[in-house]
Amino acid sequence: MHALVIIDVQNDFCPGGALAVAGGDEIVAKINAMMADFDAVILTQDWHPAGHSSFASQHDGKAPLEMIEMPYGPQVLWPDHCVQGSPGAAFHPGLDTDRAELIIRKGFRAGIDSYSAFFENDQTTPTGLEGYLRTRGISRLTLVGLATDFCVNFSAVDAAKLGFEVTVHEAACRGIDLDGSLAAAREGMTAAGVTLA
Repeated sequence: MHALVIIDVQNDFCPGGALAVAGGDEIVAKINAMMADFDAVILTQDWHPAGHSSFASQHDGKAPLEMIEMPYGPQVLWPDHCVQGSPGAAFHPGLDTDRAELIIRKGFRAGIDSYSAFFENDQTTPTGLEGYLRTRGISRLTLVGLATDFCVNFSAVDAAKLGFEVTVHEAACRGIDLDGSLAAAREGMTAAGVTLA
């Protein structure tokens, strides 16, 4: 079975949002058109409590996009975004969410960020997605969404490490590209065995 995993197509990651990815809204129609070609459709949703530890606003003298060291490793500080229940955390209004069989919410633990659909940023705390996929008999994943170099990248690499056959459909993704992060993400995904289509 082959699942389409749609990563974080939310208002705050689209133009006008708190952490907008350039052209983030351009992929919505393409993603909707792809859904019918898959056995299952899964959505992920960044879902932070107010005052999340990855928000720059929680660290005196720190600005968005600065790096800090957290107990689980290096962490980019972000503008406040995708706060639970806020309009910014909602899916893009054009996205056909009715087709989704599962929505995985991530980043809801106040003390740890979560880029991957499979693990929190400590790389050990699972989201439960792996178990869902295995019990459904899904072994192939195509990933699309936002942002290529962060949440799509981390999800794809983790999925490949867990033994899934993974493709990232780049035309249905958009990246942030923070200090060369897009090139590094492509390299890392390819090295992990992810197919870039």
